[in-house]
Amino acid sequence: MRSVPRWALVSSGCAPVFLIMGWLVAASLQGHPYDPAAQTISVLAAPGNSGSWVMTAAFIALGLCHLLTAWGLRPAATAGRLALAAGGLSALAVAVVPAPSSGGSLTHGSVAAVGFAVLAAWPVLAARAGAAVPWALRPVPSLGATAVMAVGAAWFLVELHLHGVAGVAERAVTTLQSVWPFVVVLSCLRGSVRDGCPN
Repeated sequence: MRSVPRWALVSSGCAPVFLIMGWLVAASLQGHPYDPAAQTISVLAAPGNSGSWVMTAAFIALGLCHLLTAWGLRPAATAGRLALAAGGLSALAVAVVPAPSSGGSLTHGSVAAVGFAVLAAWPVLAARAGAAVPWALRPVPSLGATAVMAVGAAWFLVELHLHGVAGVAERAVTTLQSVWPFVVVLSCLRGSVRDGCPN
């Protein structure tokens, strides 16, 4: 089993930090009119909003982290690495094509939907069989991660349609999607240490 470079732990670990700090700081700059329970994080990056530059920078950093992690995650199946990289490109595209300050945007919505889909699919696409495979890349945990992310994305769509707590649902699923690469990298590195493989 090919080893994962230690820098992948940094790229994967920074992804959720950049995302969460981005929406926290951007929301604090935006102030009272913004409702984090009901409104999406994309609203924070809308042109003209006080914290748009922070949220845009967070999307760019998130995208770069996913791209770097996909590059370094050599034990994962190629299809999963490509899906994670596509999720990184989607995050960059969300930064380039921000949501409008009011109303919807088909272009932004499409880019965001692609990002949700590929980031939900990448765990199961990255799975490998075998006793030497790190636990987070085994079929059952990978399928479980994809299933939870898919349910989270469906919850987000329902809340968006019902004008409910879409912000809560989106934060839950995006947090999970940004944390899972770190979990996978950590399991790969632990497996390498156990097997005595250099990184």
